[in-house]
Amino acid sequence: MSYFEPRKRIVTKDDLAIWEKSQTHEDLLNFIVDLQNSVEGLTNQAKVHESDAIKELVAQLDVVLELVEKHPVLKERDISRFGKSEFCDFYDDIQKQAPSMFSGLVQDKEAVVELARYFGESWGDRTRIDYGSGHELNFLCFLYCLHKLNVITKDDYPALVLRVFCKYISIMRQLQKTYWLEPAGSHGVWGLDDYHFLPFLFGASQLASHPHMKPKSIHNKEMVENFWEQYMYFECIHFINSIKTVPGYDGNTQASLRWHSPMLDDISSAKSWAKIKEGMIKMYNAEVFGKLPIIQHFMFGHIIQCPEDVPEHSDDEASDCDP
Repeated sequence: MSYFEPRKRIVTKDDLAIWEKSQTHEDLLNFIVDLQNSVEGLTNQAKVHESDAIKELVAQLDVVLELVEKHPVLKERDISRFGKSEFCDFYDDIQKQAPSMFSGLVQDKEAVVELARYFGESWGDRTRIDYGSGHELNFLCFLYCLHKLNVITKDDYPALVLRVFCKYISIMRQLQKTYWLEPAGSHGVWGLDDYHFLPFLFGASQLASHPHMKPKSIHNKEMVENFWEQYMYFECIHFINSIKTVPGYDGNTQASLRWHSPMLDDISSAKSWAKIKEGMIKMYNAEVFGKLPIIQHFMFGHIIQCPEDVPEHSDDEASDCDP
């Protein structure tokens, strides 16, 4: 097989239309649905099958944490109130380490060039020192490649979400706070979250069959405090409440969400988590897979193949993808 470093191919609205009707799009969306279904009714700490591949992935994420510790923010180096320049050192180290991190996982060593690219671009943008749903999508693509390479099977899906993806999100929270990563292409108060989408999508599934927890529970401060470590959706609410303040905020979580996260507030009025679970897939398809500003940065290789009808573009056209 001829593996190669994944690269951007979607440039125009016509390209996007082809992508949305492609088998690659359908396969990735089905992968997300399967992951979502695999954690229905499970807490983050649920006992699930952990294969050697899952354990190795968790171990390599520990390596990423070590790299964060290796590149602390130095006050005398950068007084910027925006992204910290030490992130660039962390980013460069990830790119250097990535090819060797997963060579032991795959039989076909040539595939590492594609794994390393998706993994390396999962942590944010070096130039803008920002992070958004496109980077989160790169991590999902990394996991999808492992599935396509038969490194992981469907039996691994619950652990892939609860052990690997949850750890990734935990690391990203640390990066966002340590390096002051800017939100990439944030929807502002009209988005779910400045940085992430998938924790809401998986988190709604965790709660879909819960006998007592209702969507409006996110407004209960005590409930959020008690359950944020067990459910991804509550972790998201907990994180948002911890970093966003409201003038005159008196501890009323409901008022806070209505002020800075009206979409989450609106979603909480849904009749059930099952409805939210279903709606999250539709929203992800529309707001991530269906948005040119995000998909123009999507990378295609041999494993995740570009739709055949997407034409090759000149370097000048392709460079227009970048801000």
